[in-house]
Amino acid sequence: MATLATFFRRFETRAEAPRGPRIETDPYLLRTLPNEDVFFYCKKIDNSRLVREADPRARKECWSTIGAACVMAALLTTILVPKMLGTMEGYRIQELRAEEQRLLDERRVLELEEARLLSPARLQELAQQRQFVAPSPGQVIHLNPKGDGALALNVK
Repeated sequence: MATLATFFRRFETRAEAPRGPRIETDPYLLRTLPNEDVFFYCKKIDNSRLVREADPRARKECWSTIGAACVMAALLTTILVPKMLGTMEGYRIQELRAEEQRLLDERRVLELEEARLLSPARLQELAQQRQFVAPSPGQVIHLNPKGDGALALNVK
């Protein structure tokens, strides 16, 4: 803070006082620096004995703000959740359609492979390569069509 001494010292640097005799000043004297006359003091303040009083309106305002925020969150949730779920289900449907198309393509490939492997011409060729021959009439055993278990009891 400015003191009276520093306030009046400002007039010493002027060449001529407003009224009165001329004051001799040092021509080599420098101007004062800005805020040179401001002094800061550190004073220790002890607020440990102070007790804050509770504001009765502050508690009510706090709870009303919390309640309003909860209501707004519930409204936003009820508005946005169905839309979000619909979007997610749309993605899931597209994923299932893509999987269905992939499985249909795979099924066509497998059916074509099965038809190629089970063709009579290929089976005849494999039989000739492995030297398979048709069984003679004595080698064929016909099972009992009655299903009474008589064949299982025949022990030779």
